[in-house]
Amino acid sequence: MNVQSAYLKACLAELEALKPGNVHIFADGHGMQVQHFIDSAEVSAPVLCDDTQYGDRTLGQRILAALEVTYAKVGCNTNLGIILLAAPLVQAVLQYPQLPLLDGLKQVLNDTTLEDARLVYQGIRLVNPAGMGERHEHDVAQAPRITLLEAMRLASAHDMVARQYSEGYAQLFSQALPLYQSYIDRWQRPAWALTAVYFYWLSSVPDSHISRKYGAATAQEVQQAAHTHATEFMALENPKHYMATLLKWDQSLKQARLNPGTSADLTVITAMLAILG
Repeated sequence: MNVQSAYLKACLAELEALKPGNVHIFADGHGMQVQHFIDSAEVSAPVLCDDTQYGDRTLGQRILAALEVTYAKVGCNTNLGIILLAAPLVQAVLQYPQLPLLDGLKQVLNDTTLEDARLVYQGIRLVNPAGMGERHEHDVAQAPRITLLEAMRLASAHDMVARQYSEGYAQLFSQALPLYQSYIDRWQRPAWALTAVYFYWLSSVPDSHISRKYGAATAQEVQQAAHTHATEFMALENPKHYMATLLKWDQSLKQARLNPGTSADLTVITAMLAILG
């Protein structure tokens, strides 16, 4: 499967997974609907991934172009984290087709430039994600003075998207992907396996989106609740038996305006890696 198809399929597959607090086919939320995410995936896929139509784009060019067409289509931030995480994988597949994906990815990350950072900062300012705030130095509102990878390393302590850049997607490859494949084997239901992946991310670390918007304490509370739910849910032979509980927690999180968006973004990329093989 080519990289554009893998990206699009992963974006759509994640919407079929019941992800408490996030948008999915069982419930909209946070002023957004499932259709917003479908539209975002469909318009961003060719810009992000199609090398024949858009030529030899740099990483920063891919990210900015994908964010621009998405924002023009839906007018809100639906996929910043997804695009930031997917773009290096796309670049690796297209630029280094002769290399194993992980090796190509490391090359792409090491080759990031100051211009990549400038274009990514421009894209972030366009979609204006909630809770970004200001930093004393290397703020996205300022012109960058470091490469994109260096900027991600600085942000990695408090942002899980940035941590993937700084650690070469190690957690995705070594932990999330094997977990997804194990639950595919166990349950034979990709959507439920992606719910398990979502719980893995949400229970492993405080969700970055919640932390930015509501603070570390709130994010840790959600993480602890996720750990409790994950323990019960992932032990079941039939995950559907936990559906009512998940929907109840989903409603509670959405009423509190808590959206574990970073955990959802990482779930998409886990699915994308599985599809890419």
